[in-house]
Amino acid sequence: MKPVQEKIVGVIGGLGPGATVDLMRRVIAATPAKDDADHIRMIVDNNPKIPSRIKALIEGTGESPAPYMSEMARKLADFGVDFLAIPCNTAHFYYDDICSAVNIPVLNMVDLTVENVVKENPFVRTVGLLASEAVLVTKLYLKRFEERGVKQNHLSAQLQTRIMTSIRKIKAGEYREEDKRVLQSAAEELISRKAEALIVACTELSIISDSINVEVPIYDASQVLAEGIVRIVKGDLL
Repeated sequence: MKPVQEKIVGVIGGLGPGATVDLMRRVIAATPAKDDADHIRMIVDNNPKIPSRIKALIEGTGESPAPYMSEMARKLADFGVDFLAIPCNTAHFYYDDICSAVNIPVLNMVDLTVENVVKENPFVRTVGLLASEAVLVTKLYLKRFEERGVKQNHLSAQLQTRIMTSIRKIKAGEYREEDKRVLQSAAEELISRKAEALIVACTELSIISDSINVEVPIYDASQVLAEGIVRIVKGDLL
């Protein structure tokens, strides 16, 4: 009897490279496997040459990354992947462009994360976001939480600036223990502002998110995406 062919995930990566590798690590860790053959096939385009989302969305000086990500999506689809994943929260601003470029499903990390938070915390009224300035400005999470009657609080300008500095250092591979302390301080400030759950909504911050130690639930968007990939491949949900 011919074995069942598992679905193959295509990853639009490089935004940044470390975050892409972190997602792959999380997929491997989340996969129930006894041997190599039990793991999930991932076709990854780890392309750090995609134009800066910060320059395009915040500074207004950069080229749109949408055509580049759409072309990556098409090439991955041509290679034969069954669905796509994008390990970058900010890149989901261009989610519709990518969906329009292909005829295969594209996971939405933002939607998955919001759904997990609300499903597991039905009485939550305020969440705190640990994210880049671009995610905040584009209101990617804010709109979705507001639709569900959940408020989103923010960091002080000073701490948000420090978080952005840490994100840049993580992208450059130069982060230190100090950056973990900054992330911890940010988490504590959000909780002091009545956040009942925290969302790590930057895949660079996901690289150091294990260092956060608080008493409210934490939802790391990279982890949610990784677990979604595993469920689809192993549970055939698409």
